[in-house]
Amino acid sequence: MEFKNTIDNQIKESMLNKRKSRLLALRAIKSAILLEEKSGNENNINSLKLLMRLIKQRKDSRDLYIKQNRIDLADKESKEIKIIEEFLPEQMNDNDLEIKIQSIIKAEGASAMKDMGKIMGIASKELEGKADNSRISVYVKKLLS
Repeated sequence: MEFKNTIDNQIKESMLNKRKSRLLALRAIKSAILLEEKSGNENNINSLKLLMRLIKQRKDSRDLYIKQNRIDLADKESKEIKIIEEFLPEQMNDNDLEIKIQSIIKAEGASAMKDMGKIMGIASKELEGKADNSRISVYVKKLLS
């Protein structure tokens, strides 16, 4: 698997260069890959979903640490998010995201909030890895209301 090999190579490089914070994030990715393999998805690992899940976990932790006034831990989570994001495709900017969601809404003929689930399903699949679902949700709500 190419993605797993890339992560392994990055881990080796980080070890040689003694980059501890990068090494922690890469090991978290490797751990998630191994868990997926053990759960029977060895040939079926969706690296984008896996990375997005890891980022979401870290964002949730970061938000919790900020609420608890643990800025040191929040900074650690933010650094890990940036490292994990390196392996994702370039994220869409807000303007492009809004235009793309508008085109999906127009193509599906959606006009009200009752169509949100349908639009979110389509947009999530089309924009997988390019935009976080929470960002997609914000624009879908804005454009349908």
